[in-house]
Amino acid sequence: MLDTALAAIRPLDDDAMAQARALHARLTKPAGSLGVLEELSVRLAGLAGACPPPLPEPGAVAIFAADHGVHRQRVTGWPQEVTAQMVANFLAGGAVVNAFARQVGASVTVVDVGVATALEPADGLVQARVRPGTADLASGPAMTVDEARAAIDVGLRVAADLHAAGARVLLTGDMGIANTTAAAALVAGFTGADAAEVTGRGTGVDDETYRHKVAVVAAALRRHRPDPVDPIGVLAAIGGLEHAALSGFILGAAARRIPVIVDGVSAVAASLAAASLAPAATGAMVAGHRSVEPGATVGLRHLGLQPLVDLGLRLGEGTGALLAWPIVASAVRVLHEVATFDAAGVSEK
Repeated sequence: MLDTALAAIRPLDDDAMAQARALHARLTKPAGSLGVLEELSVRLAGLAGACPPPLPEPGAVAIFAADHGVHRQRVTGWPQEVTAQMVANFLAGGAVVNAFARQVGASVTVVDVGVATALEPADGLVQARVRPGTADLASGPAMTVDEARAAIDVGLRVAADLHAAGARVLLTGDMGIANTTAAAALVAGFTGADAAEVTGRGTGVDDETYRHKVAVVAAALRRHRPDPVDPIGVLAAIGGLEHAALSGFILGAAARRIPVIVDGVSAVAASLAAASLAPAATGAMVAGHRSVEPGATVGLRHLGLQPLVDLGLRLGEGTGALLAWPIVASAVRVLHEVATFDAAGVSEK
Protein backbone atom coordinates (compact mmCIF):
# COMPACT_ATOMS: atom_id res chain seq x y z
CA MET A 1 0.00 0.00 0.00
CA LEU A 2 2.81 2.43 0.80
CA ASP A 3 4.45 2.13 -2.61
CA THR A 4 1.10 2.73 -4.33
CA ALA A 5 0.43 5.81 -2.22
CA LEU A 6 3.88 7.27 -2.78
CA ALA A 7 3.50 6.84 -6.54
CA ALA A 8 0.20 8.77 -6.45
CA ILE A 9 1.53 11.80 -4.56
CA ARG A 10 2.33 14.68 -6.91
CA PRO A 11 3.31 18.33 -6.53
CA LEU A 12 0.65 21.03 -6.40
CA ASP A 13 -0.86 22.06 -9.74
CA ASP A 14 0.63 25.42 -10.78
CA ASP A 15 -2.12 26.24 -13.28
CA ALA A 16 -4.89 25.75 -10.72
CA MET A 17 -3.02 27.93 -8.22
CA ALA A 18 -2.57 30.66 -10.81
CA GLN A 19 -6.31 30.54 -11.55
CA ALA A 20 -7.09 30.83 -7.83
CA ARG A 21 -4.83 33.86 -7.45
CA ALA A 22 -6.42 35.48 -10.48
CA LEU A 23 -9.89 34.81 -9.10
CA HIS A 24 -8.96 36.34 -5.74
CA ALA A 25 -7.88 39.49 -7.60
CA ARG A 26 -11.40 39.83 -9.07
CA LEU A 27 -13.40 39.20 -5.87
CA THR A 28 -15.15 42.02 -4.03
CA LYS A 29 -12.48 42.65 -1.41
CA PRO A 30 -9.16 44.42 -1.28
CA ALA A 31 -6.28 42.31 -2.58
CA GLY A 32 -4.70 40.27 0.20
CA SER A 33 -7.32 41.30 2.76
CA LEU A 34 -7.95 37.71 3.83
CA GLY A 35 -4.30 37.17 4.66
CA VAL A 36 -3.34 33.57 5.30
CA LEU A 37 -6.72 32.32 4.08
CA GLU A 38 -6.03 33.49 0.55
CA GLU A 39 -2.81 31.53 0.21
CA LEU A 40 -4.45 28.53 1.88
CA SER A 41 -7.25 28.51 -0.68
CA VAL A 42 -4.69 28.86 -3.48
CA ARG A 43 -2.75 25.88 -2.13
CA LEU A 44 -5.92 23.78 -1.87
CA ALA A 45 -6.71 24.62 -5.48
CA GLY A 46 -3.26 23.33 -6.36
CA LEU A 47 -3.89 20.19 -4.34
CA ALA A 48 -7.19 19.47 -6.09
CA GLY A 49 -5.94 20.59 -9.49
CA ALA A 50 -9.06 22.73 -9.87
CA CYS A 51 -10.25 26.27 -9.20
CA PRO A 52 -12.23 26.59 -7.10
CA PRO A 53 -11.23 23.45 -5.22
CA PRO A 54 -13.94 21.21 -3.78
CA LEU A 55 -15.32 22.30 -0.44
CA PRO A 56 -13.44 20.35 2.26
CA GLU A 57 -16.47 18.68 3.76
CA PRO A 58 -17.62 16.40 5.21
CA GLY A 59 -14.78 15.95 7.67
CA ALA A 60 -13.57 12.82 9.45
CA VAL A 61 -11.32 12.56 12.49
CA ALA A 62 -9.28 9.41 13.00
CA ILE A 63 -7.84 8.96 16.48
CA PHE A 64 -4.95 6.50 16.39
CA ALA A 65 -4.37 5.00 19.84
CA ALA A 66 -1.30 3.13 21.09
CA ASP A 67 0.83 2.60 24.17
CA HIS A 68 4.53 3.23 24.68
CA GLY A 69 7.25 1.19 26.32
CA VAL A 70 9.08 4.39 27.28
CA HIS A 71 6.32 4.88 29.86
CA ARG A 72 8.38 2.69 32.19
CA GLN A 73 11.00 5.48 32.26
CA ARG A 74 8.53 7.54 34.32
CA VAL A 75 8.30 10.37 31.81
CA THR A 76 4.68 11.06 32.79
CA GLY A 77 2.61 10.92 35.94
CA TRP A 78 -0.35 9.27 34.22
CA PRO A 79 -0.76 5.47 34.37
CA GLN A 80 -0.61 3.58 31.09
CA GLU A 81 -4.12 2.18 31.45
CA VAL A 82 -5.48 5.67 30.78
CA THR A 83 -4.92 5.05 27.05
CA ALA A 84 -7.52 2.29 26.97
CA GLN A 85 -9.79 4.22 29.33
CA MET A 86 -9.73 7.24 27.04
CA VAL A 87 -10.48 5.04 24.04
CA ALA A 88 -13.62 3.94 25.87
CA ASN A 89 -14.42 7.59 26.57
CA PHE A 90 -14.03 8.47 22.88
CA LEU A 91 -16.34 5.64 21.89
CA ALA A 92 -18.90 6.76 24.48
CA GLY A 93 -18.77 10.31 23.12
CA GLY A 94 -17.55 11.86 26.36
CA ALA A 95 -14.20 13.41 25.44
CA VAL A 96 -13.36 16.94 24.32
CA VAL A 97 -12.76 15.69 20.78
CA ASN A 98 -16.32 14.35 20.70
CA ALA A 99 -17.77 17.67 21.86
CA PHE A 100 -15.79 19.59 19.25
CA ALA A 101 -16.70 17.08 16.54
CA ARG A 102 -20.39 17.41 17.33
CA GLN A 103 -20.05 21.20 17.14
CA VAL A 104 -18.73 21.10 13.56
CA GLY A 105 -20.39 17.91 12.34
CA ALA A 106 -17.31 15.71 11.94
CA SER A 107 -17.29 11.95 12.31
CA VAL A 108 -14.94 10.33 14.85
CA THR A 109 -13.25 6.98 14.24
CA VAL A 110 -10.97 5.42 16.84
CA VAL A 111 -8.21 3.10 15.62
CA ASP A 112 -6.47 0.67 17.97
CA VAL A 113 -3.08 0.42 16.33
CA GLY A 114 -1.22 -0.57 19.48
CA VAL A 115 -3.11 -0.26 22.77
CA ALA A 116 -1.56 -2.51 25.41
CA THR A 117 -4.94 -3.44 26.91
CA ALA A 118 -7.22 -5.74 24.94
CA LEU A 119 -10.28 -3.85 23.68
CA GLU A 120 -13.74 -5.26 23.02
CA PRO A 121 -15.31 -4.64 19.59
CA ALA A 122 -17.42 -1.49 19.49
CA ASP A 123 -19.11 0.81 17.02
CA GLY A 124 -16.64 3.40 15.83
CA LEU A 125 -13.59 1.30 16.75
CA VAL A 126 -11.23 -0.05 14.10
CA GLN A 127 -9.23 -2.93 15.54
CA ALA A 128 -5.92 -2.91 13.71
CA ARG A 129 -3.41 -3.56 16.49
CA VAL A 130 0.09 -4.21 15.18
CA ARG A 131 1.43 -5.08 18.63
CA PRO A 132 0.31 -4.27 22.20
CA GLY A 133 2.41 -1.14 22.65
CA THR A 134 5.97 -0.38 21.64
CA ALA A 135 9.16 -1.46 23.38
CA ASP A 136 11.12 1.09 25.43
CA LEU A 137 12.86 3.41 22.96
CA ALA A 138 15.31 4.36 25.70
CA SER A 139 16.76 0.85 25.82
CA GLY A 140 16.30 -0.37 22.24
CA PRO A 141 14.20 0.04 19.11
CA ALA A 142 10.57 0.87 19.78
CA MET A 143 9.49 -1.64 17.14
CA THR A 144 10.77 -3.50 14.12
CA VAL A 145 10.85 -1.96 10.65
CA ASP A 146 8.17 -4.45 9.56
CA GLU A 147 5.94 -3.33 12.43
CA ALA A 148 6.45 0.32 11.51
CA ARG A 149 5.48 -0.49 7.92
CA ALA A 150 2.42 -2.39 9.14
CA ALA A 151 1.34 0.62 11.21
CA ILE A 152 1.82 2.92 8.21
CA ASP A 153 -0.43 0.58 6.23
CA VAL A 154 -3.09 0.88 8.95
CA GLY A 155 -3.13 4.64 8.46
CA LEU A 156 -3.28 4.27 4.68
CA ARG A 157 -6.24 1.89 4.95
CA VAL A 158 -8.13 4.17 7.33
CA ALA A 159 -7.59 7.16 5.01
CA ALA A 160 -8.83 5.11 2.06
CA ASP A 161 -11.90 3.87 3.94
CA LEU A 162 -12.89 7.32 5.23
CA HIS A 163 -12.47 8.84 1.78
CA ALA A 164 -14.52 6.04 0.22
CA ALA A 165 -17.22 6.74 2.81
CA GLY A 166 -17.44 10.35 1.63
CA ALA A 167 -14.93 12.34 3.68
CA ARG A 168 -13.33 15.19 1.76
CA VAL A 169 -11.03 16.38 4.52
CA LEU A 170 -9.22 14.20 7.05
CA LEU A 171 -8.29 15.33 10.56
CA THR A 172 -5.56 13.71 12.62
CA GLY A 173 -6.14 12.52 16.18
CA ASP A 174 -3.98 10.58 18.62
CA MET A 175 -4.07 8.99 22.04
CA GLY A 176 -1.23 7.34 23.91
CA ILE A 177 0.14 7.98 27.36
CA ALA A 178 3.84 8.98 27.02
CA ASN A 179 3.49 9.69 23.31
CA THR A 180 4.90 13.20 23.58
CA THR A 181 8.25 11.64 24.56
CA ALA A 182 8.33 9.63 21.34
CA ALA A 183 7.06 12.65 19.40
CA ALA A 184 9.88 14.83 20.76
CA ALA A 185 12.44 12.21 19.76
CA LEU A 186 10.94 12.02 16.27
CA VAL A 187 10.94 15.79 15.79
CA ALA A 188 14.57 15.94 16.88
CA GLY A 189 15.44 13.00 14.65
CA PHE A 190 13.90 14.53 11.56
CA THR A 191 14.98 18.15 12.11
CA GLY A 192 18.33 17.78 13.87
CA ALA A 193 17.12 19.90 16.80
CA ASP A 194 18.41 19.37 20.31
CA ALA A 195 16.35 17.29 22.75
CA ALA A 196 15.78 20.24 25.07
CA GLU A 197 14.49 22.34 22.17
CA VAL A 198 11.74 19.91 21.24
CA THR A 199 10.71 18.28 24.53
CA GLY A 200 7.75 19.71 26.41
CA ARG A 201 5.80 18.93 29.55
CA GLY A 202 3.21 16.75 27.83
CA THR A 203 0.40 16.12 30.28
CA GLY A 204 1.88 18.69 32.67
CA VAL A 205 4.85 17.07 34.42
CA ASP A 206 6.74 18.78 37.23
CA ASP A 207 10.23 20.25 36.83
CA GLU A 208 12.07 17.14 37.98
CA THR A 209 10.13 14.84 35.65
CA TYR A 210 10.58 17.30 32.80
CA ARG A 211 14.36 17.31 33.20
CA HIS A 212 14.32 13.51 33.27
CA LYS A 213 12.14 13.43 30.15
CA VAL A 214 14.62 15.62 28.26
CA ALA A 215 17.44 13.32 29.36
CA VAL A 216 15.52 10.25 28.15
CA VAL A 217 14.96 11.82 24.73
CA ALA A 218 18.61 12.89 24.49
CA ALA A 219 19.82 9.41 25.44
CA ALA A 220 17.52 7.81 22.86
CA LEU A 221 18.88 10.09 20.15
CA ARG A 222 22.45 9.20 21.07
CA ARG A 223 21.63 5.49 21.11
CA HIS A 224 19.76 5.32 17.82
CA ARG A 225 21.33 8.16 15.80
CA PRO A 226 18.20 8.56 13.62
CA ASP A 227 18.80 9.27 9.93
CA PRO A 228 15.97 11.16 8.15
CA VAL A 229 17.04 9.54 4.90
CA ASP A 230 15.52 6.35 6.37
CA PRO A 231 12.18 7.61 7.73
CA ILE A 232 10.71 4.16 8.38
CA GLY A 233 13.86 3.26 10.29
CA VAL A 234 13.46 6.42 12.37
CA LEU A 235 9.83 5.58 13.15
CA ALA A 236 10.84 2.04 14.12
CA ALA A 237 13.67 3.15 16.39
CA ILE A 238 12.09 6.01 18.33
CA GLY A 239 8.47 6.42 17.25
CA GLY A 240 5.11 5.16 18.35
CA LEU A 241 2.69 2.93 16.51
CA GLU A 242 0.24 5.85 16.33
CA HIS A 243 2.95 8.08 14.84
CA ALA A 244 3.61 5.55 12.10
CA ALA A 245 -0.12 5.12 11.47
CA LEU A 246 -0.61 8.89 11.35
CA SER A 247 2.16 9.09 8.77
CA GLY A 248 0.26 6.63 6.61
CA PHE A 249 -2.99 8.53 7.19
CA ILE A 250 -1.37 11.77 6.01
CA LEU A 251 0.15 10.07 2.98
CA GLY A 252 -3.24 8.55 2.21
CA ALA A 253 -4.83 12.00 2.11
CA ALA A 254 -2.05 13.35 -0.11
CA ALA A 255 -2.40 10.40 -2.49
CA ARG A 256 -6.13 11.18 -2.84
CA ARG A 257 -5.42 14.92 -3.21
CA ILE A 258 -7.61 15.91 -0.29
CA PRO A 259 -6.44 18.09 2.61
CA VAL A 260 -5.43 16.66 5.95
CA ILE A 261 -5.58 18.96 8.98
CA VAL A 262 -2.66 18.25 11.28
CA ASP A 263 -3.33 18.47 15.02
CA GLY A 264 -0.66 18.65 17.75
CA VAL A 265 2.92 17.55 18.30
CA SER A 266 2.32 13.85 17.61
CA ALA A 267 0.71 14.67 14.28
CA VAL A 268 3.53 17.10 13.47
CA ALA A 269 6.06 14.34 14.20
CA ALA A 270 4.12 12.04 11.88
CA SER A 271 4.01 14.77 9.23
CA LEU A 272 7.79 14.99 9.31
CA ALA A 273 8.00 11.26 8.63
CA ALA A 274 5.43 11.55 5.83
CA ALA A 275 7.33 14.45 4.25
CA SER A 276 10.57 12.46 4.41
CA LEU A 277 8.85 9.64 2.53
CA ALA A 278 7.15 11.96 0.03
CA PRO A 279 8.19 15.64 0.07
CA ALA A 280 5.20 16.61 -2.10
CA ALA A 281 2.87 15.36 0.65
CA THR A 282 3.32 18.69 2.45
CA GLY A 283 0.98 20.16 -0.17
CA ALA A 284 -1.92 18.29 1.45
CA MET A 285 -1.00 19.26 5.02
CA VAL A 286 -2.81 22.09 6.81
CA ALA A 287 -1.40 23.00 10.23
CA GLY A 288 -4.49 23.19 12.40
CA HIS A 289 -2.90 24.81 15.42
CA ARG A 290 0.30 25.53 17.26
CA SER A 291 0.61 23.23 20.24
CA VAL A 292 2.43 24.58 23.28
CA GLU A 293 4.66 21.51 23.00
CA PRO A 294 7.88 23.09 21.64
CA GLY A 295 8.47 20.25 19.20
CA ALA A 296 5.35 21.29 17.31
CA THR A 297 6.77 24.73 16.49
CA VAL A 298 10.13 23.25 15.49
CA GLY A 299 8.44 20.66 13.28
CA LEU A 300 6.05 23.10 11.62
CA ARG A 301 8.92 25.45 10.86
CA HIS A 302 10.82 22.59 9.26
CA LEU A 303 7.78 21.70 7.16
CA GLY A 304 7.14 25.32 6.18
CA LEU A 305 3.59 25.24 7.57
CA GLN A 306 1.85 28.13 9.32
CA PRO A 307 -0.65 27.13 12.03
CA LEU A 308 -4.16 28.56 11.74
CA VAL A 309 -4.97 28.60 15.46
CA ASP A 310 -2.77 29.44 18.44
CA LEU A 311 -4.73 28.98 21.66
CA GLY A 312 -2.22 27.36 23.99
CA LEU A 313 -3.65 23.88 23.41
CA ARG A 314 -1.84 20.68 24.34
CA LEU A 315 -4.63 18.11 24.57
CA GLY A 316 -4.22 16.17 21.34
CA GLU A 317 -7.09 13.89 20.31
CA GLY A 318 -7.67 16.00 17.19
CA THR A 319 -9.11 18.96 19.11
CA GLY A 320 -6.99 21.65 17.48
CA ALA A 321 -7.62 20.22 14.02
CA LEU A 322 -11.38 20.37 14.62
CA LEU A 323 -11.20 24.01 15.69
CA ALA A 324 -9.30 24.82 12.50
CA TRP A 325 -11.57 22.94 10.10
CA PRO A 326 -14.23 25.69 9.76
CA ILE A 327 -11.43 28.14 8.93
CA VAL A 328 -10.18 25.84 6.17
CA ALA A 329 -13.72 25.47 4.81
CA SER A 330 -14.23 29.24 4.91
CA ALA A 331 -11.06 29.81 2.90
CA VAL A 332 -12.38 27.59 0.12
CA ARG A 333 -15.95 28.89 0.31
CA VAL A 334 -14.71 32.37 -0.58
CA LEU A 335 -13.66 31.09 -4.01
CA HIS A 336 -17.08 29.46 -4.50
CA GLU A 337 -19.45 32.15 -3.28
CA VAL A 338 -17.97 35.65 -3.23
CA ALA A 339 -18.98 37.79 -6.20
CA THR A 340 -16.50 39.40 -8.57
CA PHE A 341 -16.38 43.17 -8.98
CA ASP A 342 -17.99 42.90 -12.42
CA ALA A 343 -20.78 40.58 -11.30
CA ALA A 344 -21.63 42.66 -8.24
CA GLY A 345 -21.38 46.02 -9.98
CA VAL A 346 -18.82 47.19 -7.45
CA SER A 347 -16.17 49.67 -8.55
CA GLU A 348 -12.57 48.54 -8.31
CA LYS A 349 -9.76 50.61 -6.85
